[in-house]
Amino acid sequence: MRTAAFVLTALGALAVSAGTASAGEVIAGVYAHDVTFLGEAVGLGAAGKEGGANVHLGWRSDRIEGAPSWMGGPRAHIFVSGNTAGDTSYIAAGLNWHIPITDDGRWYVQPGMGLAYHDGYDIFPDFAEPGISPEEFNRRVALRYERIEFGSHILFEPELALGYRLTDNTSVELSYVHLSNGQIFHQGKNEGLDEVGIRFVHRFGG
Repeated sequence: MRTAAFVLTALGALAVSAGTASAGEVIAGVYAHDVTFLGEAVGLGAAGKEGGANVHLGWRSDRIEGAPSWMGGPRAHIFVSGNTAGDTSYIAAGLNWHIPITDDGRWYVQPGMGLAYHDGYDIFPDFAEPGISPEEFNRRVALRYERIEFGSHILFEPELALGYRLTDNTSVELSYVHLSNGQIFHQGKNEGLDEVGIRFVHRFGG
């Protein structure tokens, strides 16, 4: 119920944003949640605590008209990510840069950076708090093995996608999303989250 309420609220905000756009793209994808191989590949390690998959639904704009030239023609994005197992869900918004890598423009990469707000744990409750019941003690200890401790509810959201344009209006992307406080929103705990998935993109509005 908590995840469902979070997703419904976020989808409302998403619908308002997308409804004001005359052009842009809708995005929908399925992601492996809390993957570990990326951290292991660079020697950082990863907990791999949480389960389920995350479903992403969102909107991405055309290039923002009037943006300063030094910004390189960014596009805005906003999406909601709901976890199927009731673990961490979140909503994110930020900017992307569409970079063709073949002459015909069908293949492209799309790095991005944004901010996210999640419904998981920023700081775990203290399991050594005096007066708690044995059941509550066990629950708080178990959290450390079952959930991510992000350190902050507001997180950075860097992402990277490799895309292929199937038709003029439809693309498919291999996408990576990372969540982390970057030791900026909080000093100390920063377990972070990695997700990898496939998303489909459909352009509308011309």
